[in-house]
Amino acid sequence: MGVLPVPAEVRAILLDIEGTTTPIAFVQETLFPYIKDNVKEYLRAHWEEEECQRDVGLLRKQAQEDSSLDGAVPIPLESGSGEEELERVIQAVVDNVHWQMSLDRKTTALKQLQGHMWRAAYATGHVKGEIFEDVVPAIRKWREAGMKVYIYSSGSVEAQKLLFGYSTEGDILELFDGHFDTKIGPKVESESYRRIAASIGCATNNILFLTDVPREANAAEEVDTHVAVVIRPGNAGLTDDEKSYYSLISSFTELFLPSSA
Repeated sequence: MGVLPVPAEVRAILLDIEGTTTPIAFVQETLFPYIKDNVKEYLRAHWEEEECQRDVGLLRKQAQEDSSLDGAVPIPLESGSGEEELERVIQAVVDNVHWQMSLDRKTTALKQLQGHMWRAAYATGHVKGEIFEDVVPAIRKWREAGMKVYIYSSGSVEAQKLLFGYSTEGDILELFDGHFDTKIGPKVESESYRRIAASIGCATNNILFLTDVPREANAAEEVDTHVAVVIRPGNAGLTDDEKSYYSLISSFTELFLPSSA
């Protein structure tokens, strides 16, 4: 793939996470299995805490909305006291979480519980955010050249900060000038990239967006944002048309900044 010159008007680099800064396998084989394997233990340990009860309340409300869906798992209210009753309700929450995750759902209720569980896992050292080895040195060079660096991921801003705050490279949050999640808009909608540009105070063509997903690259390109598609181990393959159309990189070190000449 060689060297990819960064257009002179670019002032900010916007980074996807999964498949771009971080192996897809980390999300699929570490983060999500952690939730499935530990949700019952987490609920038992934190059940009496206000935050946990808010999470369960949100999941219960979501379960009511989902009641007409095939295979939906209801979460009953506690109808009495005692260990047996508590276990019955906790098991219903566990079954609901597993059902939602089996469908790869992105409900606020599920994401909120997952975020709180991951926070505890990172803080205790059970999980460390994986970062490709080329990422940190490259970002340091970009910043030295005066480039701003932002994150845009479908994972919540809180989850992003946990991943980079408790990473295999240590706490690297200082490398980023800001974080965006889908509250600014879906990554496959071009308007989201307009909003990001407005938020960071530049034009859309002052941004270079790095992602592994052609649909996201296409949405960004529709509003004149520069894009490059990142090829990493484990990423989905590209069609021949995508390979010939998009600028491709396999490492952040392949980006060449004019100011670093």
